[in-house]
Formats: sequence, structure tokens, C-alpha cells
Amino acid sequence: MKKTIAVFTGLIFALLLLFQVSKYAIISGNVNIEIIIAVIAIVFLIVGIYLNKKSLQKETVDTTEIDHNKIKELDITSREYEVLQHIAQGLSNKEIAETLFLSESTIKTHVSNLLVKLNAKRRTQALQVAKELQIL
Repeated sequence: MKKTIAVFTGLIFALLLLFQVSKYAIISGNVNIEIIIAVIAIVFLIVGIYLNKKSLQKETVDTTEIDHNKIKELDITSREYEVLQHIAQGLSNKEIAETLFLSESTIKTHVSNLLVKLNAKRRTQALQVAKELQIL
């Protein structure tokens, strides 16, 4: 945070300096100063593009690895795990059924089994437990 404040303070100071130089160029009528001002403006453009790419385009890296041993310990089947992943995406039972080409009652059975295996009362609680156990 301190680095960001220092960078923006420096940019504001440089911008104020640019304004003073341009003011001097207008008063003196010197054309060479206008070229310097154009170069400084181009430098500001390049710095702005660089800061935009660096600050706004950060990639989020998910460092948590899935604990496959915990999935086996909980005796979660591959189909139940698929259903759990779809629940994590926010899909309803009907949407999961359409995605996996299964009936809605089969999905309800898988969700019910997941709730029992994860010791949860609701789908949201099951997701929370799954994330704590690092299986999602």
C-alpha cells in the first residue's frame, strides 16, 4: 500500500511539474519546450498503461489442492463429487440433472447422500464443510 501511495504521489508531483513547464513554454514562446512536454506526456501514457496492466490485470492463483484421500475417507463416489461441484457452481437440482443427463430424483438422492457424508443440514453448509476439508 505504501508503494502505491508513493508511486501516485510521484506521478502527481511530475504532473504538476509538467504543468509548470508548459506554463513557462506559453509565456516564453519557446517551441523546444513543447517537444519536451510532448515527450513527458508520452512517458505518462506509457506509465499509465503499465500501471493499468500491473494493478488491474492480476491473475488469481488458486493454491489449495484437492485432498483426494479425504474424498475416499468420506466414501464420496465420483458421481456425488460431480454433483457437489455443480452445487458449488450454484446450480439447482433440475439444472444439475439436465447437465448430467440424470433424473431430478437421482440428483436429490446424491445431494441427500452428500449431506449425510459431510454431516450437513443444508447445501450451503455442505459446501462450507467441503471447502474446510479441501475437497472443493
